[in-house]
Amino acid sequence: MTEPSKVIHVRNVGHEISEKDLFLLFQRFGAITKLVMLRAKNQALIQMQDVPSAISALQFYANTQPSIRGRNVYVQFSSHQELTTVDQSQGRGDEPNRILLVTIHHVLYPITVDVLYQVFSPHGSVEKIVTFQKSAGFQALIQYPSQQSAVAARTALQGRNIYDGCCQLDIQFSNLDELQVNYNNDRSRDFTNPNLPTEQKGRPSQLGYGDAGNMYGGVQGSGARAVGYPQMPNAAAIAAAFGGGLPPGITGTNERCTLLVSNLNPDSIDEDKLFNLFSLYGNIVRIKLLRNKPDHALVQMGDGFQAELAVHFLKGAILFGKRLEVNYSKHPNITQGADTHEYINSNLNRFNRNAAKNYRYCCSPTKMIHLSTLPQDITEEEIVNLLEDHGTIVNSKVFEMNGKKQGLVQFDTEEQATEALVCKHATSLSGSVIRISYSQLQNI
Repeated sequence: MTEPSKVIHVRNVGHEISEKDLFLLFQRFGAITKLVMLRAKNQALIQMQDVPSAISALQFYANTQPSIRGRNVYVQFSSHQELTTVDQSQGRGDEPNRILLVTIHHVLYPITVDVLYQVFSPHGSVEKIVTFQKSAGFQALIQYPSQQSAVAARTALQGRNIYDGCCQLDIQFSNLDELQVNYNNDRSRDFTNPNLPTEQKGRPSQLGYGDAGNMYGGVQGSGARAVGYPQMPNAAAIAAAFGGGLPPGITGTNERCTLLVSNLNPDSIDEDKLFNLFSLYGNIVRIKLLRNKPDHALVQMGDGFQAELAVHFLKGAILFGKRLEVNYSKHPNITQGADTHEYINSNLNRFNRNAAKNYRYCCSPTKMIHLSTLPQDITEEEIVNLLEDHGTIVNSKVFEMNGKKQGLVQFDTEEQATEALVCKHATSLSGSVIRISYSQLQNI
């Protein structure tokens, strides 16, 4: 018999099963500190915070068959006593150092320098923070003046969540001796040198630490709500994403996640088209068309702030000849059923990656749409052919940015641009799944 370990081996993990599904299966037994998906083998390895947590999980599932999305999965202790998943180019595991390498799993809200400062500063004076995206996910390097502070931070925070149920911290010691910071902005900060440029000229200053401090009460353990958290725990991160303040008309205090959308065109609308439109303002959990009211639908957003953005920017928008009404629903969520469409694990949800950038792009419908993830050999003519069924194209342009082809298309009206977006976003063009959003440019 395999010796008990804090690492659990999960078998029969189908391609439809996500990291989030596995988190939900095991998080009730304690904090999950690491998760490795072995897709080629249909397996996964999950490291709990300690051996008793893993034993509790396996004892529970010895009497109850664990099942995810209708598929039985099988669990046992792993032969590994510890998982090593750190990027070896920057991390050295358990050998203490004053610089921490932090990997953040299951990111649902934007993680900025300001957010990380509020999390890590209670454990010592933070000198520098650098954030970046790697294959392992969203990562950050955090430098303290002493090894003692870094050890204290790692001991206190390892395996904990920044927000309830998401943004879990996986902390290792870095092998770097000193961080080099060139810019002070929402991606990097040198707190010992406040005079560094922001990189982006004319951008408003970031949210002050005093303001952010009023919004954060600490870091949450798995499943626990920390005292002092605000109604909207991501408010400070969102404010930083918008350059220091929320858009006019946005309060950041709404807690209702489900929206009632009415005056739809039942002959033209479906769940995927609604997803394409509402996912511009946040992640979508699920959508339900009301069969007894064919021009009504319920849309459940990822959180109350994202729902507020959708209400603010989409109310009165015209789609398929109808002026939309978007209001908060009396239902706190949409009950999962045969007539609901699930999107919580869709890789088309825009805010799982580059969330801060996507928040900054939020706006009311415009006449101009932006196309990305295009084939490298795409032509302007092919783009026009793809979209011209939806209205009069006034102007179009194909260009290259960071080695990737992108496009801009200007329609005669906002309604035509919106129809093109909801119908053609996430469609395949020459093998590439194209992404479409509104552009705030006035002309090409």
